[in-house]
Amino acid sequence: MRAHWYRPGVISSERRRRILSAVQADGSASVRRLAAQLSVSESTIRRDLQVLDRGGELLRTYGGALVPETAPWPARRGTTEGGDAHEAPFEVVRGDRLDLKERVGARAAELVSDGDVVILDIGTTTPHVARRLRGRDVTVITSNLAVLDELRDDDTARIVLLGGLVRRNYQTLVGSLTERALAQVNADLVLLSCTGVRPNGRVVDNMAVETPVKQAMVEAADRVVLLATEAKFPGHGSYRLCALSDVDVLVTTTGSPDATTTICRDAGGKVLIA
Repeated sequence: MRAHWYRPGVISSERRRRILSAVQADGSASVRRLAAQLSVSESTIRRDLQVLDRGGELLRTYGGALVPETAPWPARRGTTEGGDAHEAPFEVVRGDRLDLKERVGARAAELVSDGDVVILDIGTTTPHVARRLRGRDVTVITSNLAVLDELRDDDTARIVLLGGLVRRNYQTLVGSLTERALAQVNADLVLLSCTGVRPNGRVVDNMAVETPVKQAMVEAADRVVLLATEAKFPGHGSYRLCALSDVDVLVTTTGSPDATTTICRDAGGKVLIA
């Protein structure tokens, strides 16, 4: 077992410096592991992580922390949880199965009524929704910079950009600032993206830094609309966002499996084929 390298009585600034060193050494670290290494309580570690996250020095995740993407590559070399360190650039992902995303985006935009407050999630499908909301009397709340690009010069649709740490590679805003802003939001619906829908109905994502933001978006909306092309069945990802039984509307394409989409129908939700 690795020896504890923390001496009781070390001041908080020194403790936080050592937390940063530990996270940077491996790219990520859990609260439990940090508490054991520093011989302090897990609640103390959580408070330290909050301070470091607010300062942009690391990214809090469920149960731990990651090195932020803005850090130099050597500090991020071990960040493999959720695939965050080795994710494809946004422009590459956006072009994958573009025809399916455009169809889903167009169908989902029809679910937004004039006067609605809608949250557009992180992802490569929601910008297609945003494009079809141009000129509409709607309020769009997002942490997706690609959504902002679609609406920034539109004089009718109102856009609320959530704060947070910028992930340049994926054009998103994440972190505790984003989550706290969402806690003040009450939206009519959220258009949620994901990286996978499992056969048991679990909706998952592979981005550890984005999952808490997505979960906060679900909590902030009255209705959940899941955007999942057939390529997302079963997809991939180890972080649970919600379940198909929690979804009010699933917008998908013709190749999605009936055995899975039926879970949404059986729970009272609608399944729309784009």
